[in-house]
Amino acid sequence: MFHRNIKLILAGLIIVTGVWQFTENNIGNGIFLLLISAFPIFLYFKNEFILLAFLKLRKQDFEGAKKWLAYIKNPETALIQKQQGYFNYLHGIMLSQTNIIQAEKYFKKAIALGLSMDMDLAVAKLNLAGVAMSRRRKLEATTLLNEAKKLDKQNMLKEQITMMKDQMKKL
Repeated sequence: MFHRNIKLILAGLIIVTGVWQFTENNIGNGIFLLLISAFPIFLYFKNEFILLAFLKLRKQDFEGAKKWLAYIKNPETALIQKQQGYFNYLHGIMLSQTNIIQAEKYFKKAIALGLSMDMDLAVAKLNLAGVAMSRRRKLEATTLLNEAKKLDKQNMLKEQITMMKDQMKKL
């Protein structure tokens, strides 16, 4: 993994080389280099290890996702703010299977740093509501469930939200 600033420098050098190829009348090379420069710019905004961890999570391979996330040594310096949010979000999802107390810490940090997709934010708030409910904090769980319901625009979490509301009524 390259540091985020190195990715921008690399993209700048590729763009400069592409412009130089245009001045040398190598139009095809210039176009190709300008297209290639989009790759490091894309990786500046979307970290490659986080993308690979998401792919592992889609296959329910938690150990593989942990392995990819372990490659990120200093997330505070190596990642931009949204990437730090997703780094904590992924850790929270993996820890929610085993250690719910630590998962709560990661989900809160992910929400504070920001997640770009409403669905991811809804999942994080739904998990936090489950933690709050398990700790008998009914008011906090209710507000988090309502926020998750507002963020779930495609009604993908509707079943989980109604199930959690039914469980809260039993408390």
